[in-house]
Amino acid sequence: MSTMQVEVVSNEHSIFSGEASFVVVPTQTGELGIYPRHEPIMSLVRPGALRLTVPGQNEEVLVAVSGGVLEVQPHKLTVLADVAVRSAEMDQQRAEEAKKAAESGIKGAKDDKARAAAQAALAAAIAELKTLDYLRTQKK
Repeated sequence: MSTMQVEVVSNEHSIFSGEASFVVVPTQTGELGIYPRHEPIMSLVRPGALRLTVPGQNEEVLVAVSGGVLEVQPHKLTVLADVAVRSAEMDQQRAEEAKKAAESGIKGAKDDKARAAAQAALAAAIAELKTLDYLRTQKK
């Protein structure tokens, strides 16, 4: 089985570093499926579920990403995410509350800095909710 090195990092820390045989990345133009030896590309990442097929694991590794940049080389894939959270660390109620708080923050923002922070928080909450929704539909 052919694999590629995958690095998923956020502003805070490394989220995933290892081998994968297939990766699905939510990009601005839609979901992009990437196998090893893919042609080099760069793309903007949109909020959603990043899915990794890791050799030796039965289930996909899921990471909620709120945006960022994707770089693909034939043997390496890198996602520099604004915010990224592994599925094991996600909570539906907390994500819904964070979404509501971010929406309120956008409405009540007094300056561009506050508005940008609230928009980033909203993107992170939406990414978590989309990933949790994906998990729910896959378990049925």
